[in-house]
Amino acid sequence: MATAAQAAAAAFLSFLSSSPTHHTAPSSVSLGATPVLPVSLRAAAAGGPRLSSPLRGRRISAVVAQLPTAHPEVASGDKKIRWSSRAVRSFAMAELEARKMRYPTTGTEGLLMGILVEGTSGAAKLLRANGITLLSVREEAANVLGKSEMFYFSPMHPPLTEAAQRALDWAVNEKLKSGEDGEVTANHLLLGIWSDKESAGHKILASLGFDDEKARLLAKTAGEEAAMSPR
Repeated sequence: MATAAQAAAAAFLSFLSSSPTHHTAPSSVSLGATPVLPVSLRAAAAGGPRLSSPLRGRRISAVVAQLPTAHPEVASGDKKIRWSSRAVRSFAMAELEARKMRYPTTGTEGLLMGILVEGTSGAAKLLRANGITLLSVREEAANVLGKSEMFYFSPMHPPLTEAAQRALDWAVNEKLKSGEDGEVTANHLLLGIWSDKESAGHKILASLGFDDEKARLLAKTAGEEAAMSPR
């Protein structure tokens, strides 16, 4: 049975696949010649259901939408970039968290909260192991950015801040530079947040005890998680 977070992600991604978006929409992907955008989005949200014949038994959690990048050609060149299902769910949760906080945009603080809400990635586990929880991040976000006005509600898809966009691009570029197969994971996403010292996400992490040593530890496991991502 899907968890509440997975159900929320499924609803969000279903809406995303059928509605106009505020930024570059996730691109469709296909198996063979048949487009499978609705299936792939639901697979990312639900953890990878099995397809019916003739593809019965094949896990498709790795077949997910592209997250928006400032330079689309980076993700569509000779080396195709794939985002892990955990990273896609984290992004979906980030937008929902921005709405809960009533922020007009999805920033690095939202991406950080999304990683923690998704909860199953190596990045989320490392954060929790070091006492960094969703509640503590929410509180620090309010301290760093202030609380939104009670009467203000963010749009359904709060647009990305420049810092959040840089975090996504950093994750993609680091994966490309590694030259390794596999996916861009939530680990890469967290490292992208940490890479921008002026971002709200970095400031929140630093105030909660995250440091370069923990980032290096996470970087060591990023490749392993990418290689072990379910296909």
